[in-house]
Amino acid sequence: MRQLRRRKILEQAFERPFKTFERISTNGGLMLLCVGAIALIWANSPWQDIYTYIFEEFHLKFAVNDFSIDMHTIHWINDGLMAVFFLMAGLEIKREMQAGELSNIKMAALPIFGAIGGMILPIITYKCFGMEGEAAGGWGIPMATDIAFSIGILSLLGDKVPTSLKVFLTALAIVDDLGGVMVIAIFYTSQIQPLYLIGALVLFGLLLIANNIFDIERLHVYLLTGVVIWWLLLQSGIHSTIAGVLVAFAIPMKTKVKSTAFIDGIREILPRFSNIREGLRNSVILDESQIDGMRSIHHLAKNVQSPLQFLENSLHEFVNYVVLPLFAISNSGVIVYNYYANEQPVLFSVVTVAIAASLFIGKTVGITFFSWIAVKTGLAEKPQGSSWHTMLGIGMMGGIGFTMSLFIAALAFKDPNILTQAKLGIFIGSMMSGIIGYAYLKWSLSRDEKINKASGVTTDNA
Repeated sequence: MRQLRRRKILEQAFERPFKTFERISTNGGLMLLCVGAIALIWANSPWQDIYTYIFEEFHLKFAVNDFSIDMHTIHWINDGLMAVFFLMAGLEIKREMQAGELSNIKMAALPIFGAIGGMILPIITYKCFGMEGEAAGGWGIPMATDIAFSIGILSLLGDKVPTSLKVFLTALAIVDDLGGVMVIAIFYTSQIQPLYLIGALVLFGLLLIANNIFDIERLHVYLLTGVVIWWLLLQSGIHSTIAGVLVAFAIPMKTKVKSTAFIDGIREILPRFSNIREGLRNSVILDESQIDGMRSIHHLAKNVQSPLQFLENSLHEFVNYVVLPLFAISNSGVIVYNYYANEQPVLFSVVTVAIAASLFIGKTVGITFFSWIAVKTGLAEKPQGSSWHTMLGIGMMGGIGFTMSLFIAALAFKDPNILTQAKLGIFIGSMMSGIIGYAYLKWSLSRDEKINKASGVTTDNA
């Protein structure tokens, strides 16, 4: 009973910030859907040569004296802006590991097991198609879960979805991101230049020392050093976006002002505004005491939030409304009809089917089966009032790969024909997971609600 009460308190404490995250993710997911559709239409319109020129042929050069970086637009987006996406992902991973769903082993066990199954089974499914050559390297593509899309579609079901299920899917996607980052760093790298890699690791070590030994909390120290780490990794052969995760892991999570001290401080300051002389009650001019109080409130509000949490909150809208839409429009342009070639690209291949099947079948079976093992062995607890039918529906939602899958596909395949086939497989697998998962969840949640009402079980609906 005490354990259930403690779990309820933790979930209620998590609910408010989660609703903000859910709102941004839902809107971001809908925007990605629209932008992806625009890219698909644009890439197959009479203006497809403009699309190809802007993203694949046009160069952008940044130069300061003898230092310069010259890349195509798509590489600036995939190698540069996506580092900001990985920075935010790294901040989410660190927060969850230190103070969220992944900080308590009992609470973390279910999403961790689900995520492991959701990575292993899609790889096995992909390998079962027996591909060779460059096509064989796409095994990492169906590993990932797109947080924005999956939470966005889940939110369409409204208050029928218990908060615990939304938290489970979010935590699972975050563990997926961590697995994806490790796979990119280890398996999807070109020839490594050790001196640049050593330089990046030395700077990362200095950031850890700055945080853990010298308690340096100024964000610009970490972010400016992060830009240098990004450049070093860009030259090293390790994918440069990993710099975002490294910097995120080094950013402080400690606060200068504890929440209790913040509340006490606000209580001490408020009387300065309530004890105003009657004649000045409607005045727009503050006296010196009140101005000093405003400064104190600003100081308290600034320092009650850790640098990590401040940066994460600051990045959410930029990433969801700028970075990911740019990534989607530059990477979603699958050319189905080529206006300027005699031969049309081969769209459907073993790669297309393998990726679609791995996302829809591999993810669904992997997440559900490994979650079932964790619960049956007593290592984790199933969300209260949820059936295995509902968990199966959540597993389907985990098959929405989109963003990270497209990103890994761009690293895995250099042949444009294979990359096109992979993108189509990602779209098909993600759409099947989203549409069928939504319909199945709608049925299973209604079924759970009827069963829970009959048995008197209450759920933690958001």
